[in-house]
Amino acid sequence: MSKLTTNTPEEPEENADFEVGNGEKLQKVLARAGLGSRREMERAIDAGQVKVNGEVAKLGDRVGLDDRVQYGGKKIALKSPDEQRRRVLLYNKPEGEICSRSDPEGRRTVYDHLPLLNDDRWISVGRLDFNTSGLLLFTNDGTLANKLMHPTSVIDREYLVRIQGTVDDDMKARLVKGVLLEDGLARFTDIVDGAGEGRNSWFYCVVMEGRNREVRRLWESQGVKVSRLKRVRYGNIFIPSHVRVGQWLELDNKEIKDLCLTAGIKPVRTAPISPDEKAKRERHQRKLRAGKSKRPPRKK
Repeated sequence: MSKLTTNTPEEPEENADFEVGNGEKLQKVLARAGLGSRREMERAIDAGQVKVNGEVAKLGDRVGLDDRVQYGGKKIALKSPDEQRRRVLLYNKPEGEICSRSDPEGRRTVYDHLPLLNDDRWISVGRLDFNTSGLLLFTNDGTLANKLMHPTSVIDREYLVRIQGTVDDDMKARLVKGVLLEDGLARFTDIVDGAGEGRNSWFYCVVMEGRNREVRRLWESQGVKVSRLKRVRYGNIFIPSHVRVGQWLELDNKEIKDLCLTAGIKPVRTAPISPDEKAKRERHQRKLRAGKSKRPPRKK
């Protein structure tokens, strides 16, 4: 388990996207339909890929359940907030997988090993580099994904990193104070020594944003090399010890509620899962604990 503490969730904010009698923001409705994160849907609207009632949509449009919405030429079945059962997966990503749905080079993707959803799809909460392993969250709720990723949510991400090179107290102090990178000032909020001595040492470090390769770039700015990098925590979520590399676990309702509070959104009232679904989850848990669940093949 990590050596660093988590932030205490604050009270969730009210939903500013909803106005009585005026529908909801189009990008939010599309995200809830499982088509992608809100940010992705904003780009799709801006690119003219979305139509509402036969007209090309624009950013700022609001829709209701009676509106006809098309995305990429296909009609979209809109869902009210009460119709969607919010689901979240924890995936222990191995090195050598990309976080896209497909790859022209034929490399494995994180989506290859996730369970299929009926009339829905998984949205990744951020990304991990090809050579970075560890905790990656997926949800079918675009609003939750957006809040978890957005910098204003101030959610800490903790990494375990192996460094080649000498790390002293002055270097750690600089990294906590802040280093100017090409895309602005970046910093670790905490650094704790892990195992190892000399020129190959492990450290736990925490960032509050999800900038591209931020952890690697921070360490490399000090003239040392990152030889291994694993994310071990996202907000209040850790990787359970029985979830091995390449395996996934679905969070239960309490864990999802706590995650929503961390993201600052109101948890939705979720209907109990069916007996069949409950039995299926229990079987999957038993397989994980017994070490029998399928794992991706090793890289050649």
